[in-house]
Amino acid sequence: MSSKILKPTLPVLRTEVLAGLTVALALVPEAIAFAFAAGVEPIVGLYGAFLVGLITSIFGGRPGMISGATGGLAVVMVHLVSGHGVEYLFASLVIMGIIQIIIGVLKLGEFVRMIPHSVMLGFVNGLAIVIFLAQLAQFKVADASGNLVWLTGMDLHIMLWLALGTMGIIYLSSKYIKGVPAPLVAIVSLTLLVSVFGIETKVVGDIASVAGGLPKFGIPMVPLNIETLKIILPHSLIFAIIGLIESLMTLTLVDEIVENKGNGNRECVGQGLANIVNGFFGGMGGCAMIGQSMINVESGAKHRLSGISASMFLLFFILFGSSIIEMIPIAVLVGVMFVVCVSTFEWTSFRIAKSIPRSDLFIIILVSVVTVFFDLAIAVVAGVIVASLVFSWEKGKRIDIFESHEGDSKVYSIRGALFFGSVRNFMEAFTPNDDTKDVIIDFSHARIFDHSAIEAINNITAKYKKNDKDIHLRNLSNECFAFIQGSQDIMEVNICE
Repeated sequence: MSSKILKPTLPVLRTEVLAGLTVALALVPEAIAFAFAAGVEPIVGLYGAFLVGLITSIFGGRPGMISGATGGLAVVMVHLVSGHGVEYLFASLVIMGIIQIIIGVLKLGEFVRMIPHSVMLGFVNGLAIVIFLAQLAQFKVADASGNLVWLTGMDLHIMLWLALGTMGIIYLSSKYIKGVPAPLVAIVSLTLLVSVFGIETKVVGDIASVAGGLPKFGIPMVPLNIETLKIILPHSLIFAIIGLIESLMTLTLVDEIVENKGNGNRECVGQGLANIVNGFFGGMGGCAMIGQSMINVESGAKHRLSGISASMFLLFFILFGSSIIEMIPIAVLVGVMFVVCVSTFEWTSFRIAKSIPRSDLFIIILVSVVTVFFDLAIAVVAGVIVASLVFSWEKGKRIDIFESHEGDSKVYSIRGALFFGSVRNFMEAFTPNDDTKDVIIDFSHARIFDHSAIEAINNITAKYKKNDKDIHLRNLSNECFAFIQGSQDIMEVNICE
């Protein structure tokens, strides 16, 4: 279990609360941007970030991990919202949450361990690129026709210098200022600089107002019939899968950074509970956020208090501090996210490219590209499928069959894994027509893994019997005994693997 008890010392409290404040400042523009991407009001995105962040910080399985409204879910939510309205989104979040809780209760969250390291590298690299590309939208402005064009002249220079200045302050602060998160130092100092000198640049308030009240309970206003279920159930299933893949992958990444293990199944339940609450309180839902999670842990936070603090600060901004938050320059937040991109990207991928198998390098590139151009869930599934096929192909080639003789009997000694990927090579090694009257197949150094292997053994024994040959199977496991046709007659030695 990774859940540590928070020691109530002043340094720990300060680190956790200040890290939460930094994360909350970074959550505001992203929640607004993702709300626009999903086709809902900005306040719906802010409520979603607050509710998901608070509930998962309390009930989730990874202390220090931050959850909120995410782009991965926003890009698939927009189809439901545009076609049926926001109330259908709220209803789908309730079903989404139930699915996620069921997955957690059934302990299916542990399947994330089956994701190969090459897929993980592709995931973080692709996500770093996605975060970087998302920030480039802030360097565009609408022209007279409403089309987005790149900033030019002084506006572009101010954006660039503020972003680069933010990155520089974060770098220097992390080296020389202890006890205060470096991103917070950069945000406060450059916001004051822009305000004092009256520098003209885009601020959070130019995107949308962050002011609002407390989330209010309400049952989603959708018809309670089968037709509604047919609409929302497929979307809920997609939302649940995407949300859990992103959350569990982020959990694994945070595990490696803080060097202790989170609980994937508990995280599934926490995410599900958060999304159910979102459905009834008008939030857009969400999942774990790798960018904000990296900001949090790199600020020194390792406990649940940081996530709780981030959510409470976000609620404070919505209720009382909107005028202050709306003064933060967008370029400063862009600079913070650029730092996240640099720290998230696995630069060792370039160093190890020449020393790892080409198949692993291909998987890293594949997952990265699909993450950028399509979707995180599709990328991870594609990476796992390709990795599984490569493993099966390579493992299937590594079955060796040695021939020898014991008196008048011909002996086939099998070495390696016998499964669907190797049964063809296994079958092709035997010559029932030309072999001696008595044949022995020795499985002392072989492992039988699936039904395809059992079926291959049955086919071989059937061919030898058809040719009126005596076939004996040695050292086959007890598990296989019941599945071999005529096993009582041909099983010579039966052992347990």
